[in-house]
Amino acid sequence: MSTSINHRSPIAESPLVKWLLIATSLSFLFLFLALPLLTVFIEGLRGGLERYWASISEPDAIAAIKLTVLAASIAVPCNLIFGLAASWAIAKFEFRGKSALITLIDLPFSVSPVIAGLIYMLLFGSQGLLGKWLVANDIQIMFAVPGIVLATIFVTFPFVARELIPLMQEQGTEDEEAARSLGASGWQTFFRVTLPNVRWALLYGVLLCNARAMGEFGAVSVVSGHIRGLTNTMPLHVEILYNEYNFIAAFAVASVLAFLALVTLIIKSILEWRHSGEISAAHV
Repeated sequence: MSTSINHRSPIAESPLVKWLLIATSLSFLFLFLALPLLTVFIEGLRGGLERYWASISEPDAIAAIKLTVLAASIAVPCNLIFGLAASWAIAKFEFRGKSALITLIDLPFSVSPVIAGLIYMLLFGSQGLLGKWLVANDIQIMFAVPGIVLATIFVTFPFVARELIPLMQEQGTEDEEAARSLGASGWQTFFRVTLPNVRWALLYGVLLCNARAMGEFGAVSVVSGHIRGLTNTMPLHVEILYNEYNFIAAFAVASVLAFLALVTLIIKSILEWRHSGEISAAHV
């Protein structure tokens, strides 16, 4: 007696269900992402191109753009170095405190950015733990560029490490062991074997880190002091303009941030495409 078993694919659904899911996803994307983003550009250009350019080229806006780029240009390389070192250590070596290190890397994901800013205030503020020593030595960290950079580093340092750790763990240590057995030094092994194997994930993590650094608001808001033209980053400058009811200028500066986010998204998509292409070629 033969029994026939109908092996149905777990993803074999009716066309109605499939298109309902697709329509729901697209509707959410349009309502909560595309439409607000489009509104930013429309409102920024409402006063015409001349006013738009005047809004993003006036001295305070230029100062905010420069400070945002400066903070990101310092925070991203720092997180790049930390991410490489931490992921290499976690994926390739066994040591005491490894679990604690992984937990600490995830800390900024669970701690509010505002709390991170307050932590630095308690450490480096005038009434903080090191405040009196800093004042006595004429060193200013809070309400200045160093505080903004520190806050930016704190909220962004997991991004590179979190992209590299799973990939390095999946790759194992066989390639590195083979290189060492052939006489390569530790640095040669890193630059010629480990780094090429993770280059796309590394670039992806750097992009995410940079996008987060340029858009950070909470932690930077606490430590900046909101000194116009000096310690205001682009998100803080947008807030000030909006609170002053200068809506066109606020949306104009916000559109610059949105444009940078779109550029990041495009580069991210290109990297994902290149990375998936290399994986597919490797399996052929």
